[in-house]
Amino acid sequence: MAAEPIEPPPVPDYSHRWGIGAFLFVEGVLLLSAAFISAILRPSDSTEPISVATIVIGSILPVLIATGVALLITRLRGNGPRIDLKWSYTREDFKVGLKFGLIGLVLTTAAAMIWTKAVGDENATSAFSALVDSRSLPIAAGIVMFLYAWLIGPICEEIIFRGLLWGALERLQWGRWTVFGLSTVVFAVSHLEPLRTSLLIVIGIPIGLARLFTGRLGASVVAHQVNNFVPALTVLLVSIGVMAP
Repeated sequence: MAAEPIEPPPVPDYSHRWGIGAFLFVEGVLLLSAAFISAILRPSDSTEPISVATIVIGSILPVLIATGVALLITRLRGNGPRIDLKWSYTREDFKVGLKFGLIGLVLTTAAAMIWTKAVGDENATSAFSALVDSRSLPIAAGIVMFLYAWLIGPICEEIIFRGLLWGALERLQWGRWTVFGLSTVVFAVSHLEPLRTSLLIVIGIPIGLARLFTGRLGASVVAHQVNNFVPALTVLLVSIGVMAP
């Protein structure tokens, strides 16, 4: 049976009054809030271990703050997230997102194996998983980190990168594939993990394609969540001591 064709994406709406400056502002909020929260929560004695509260709050709160600012910008300078960010969560979004997410999971797994051989096991750890690889977390904290990495984090990142950044680039009336390519690269670079940038680009490609082919954010959110499930589950199992780091 032939696969159902994906509906063509809607014509972009350029009526909002925010652009690249809004995205840069949100990125600045993310970096500054992360630095501020880290400075407050980190122990004054560098020999003391980082507390569980610091790991959980420092990993999650800056992203939530930046996402809140992004949504506020669409309210104050545009038409709200549903219109400006093409936010939706339809059955079609779920189907397309699931398809691209599963494709991405296969590609990411293969790319991660190649990348690990290239950089070595000692360097093949993300900044997020490095926080829990060397210690066990309480079950409640491990579950919170798992839910964030699997469900909440992808929503936030998609709002910022495939929502705010994508809309800002579209407002410049660049081609769809240019917007896709630039947003994918910026998504990878913005993680501030130079060694993992090439792997993050591979991760971002199927997620961006879900956004490209549907023209809606819901599909890329689902693709991102599907792609993050296995890494998030691994972090959970390591953090609670079920799996060795």
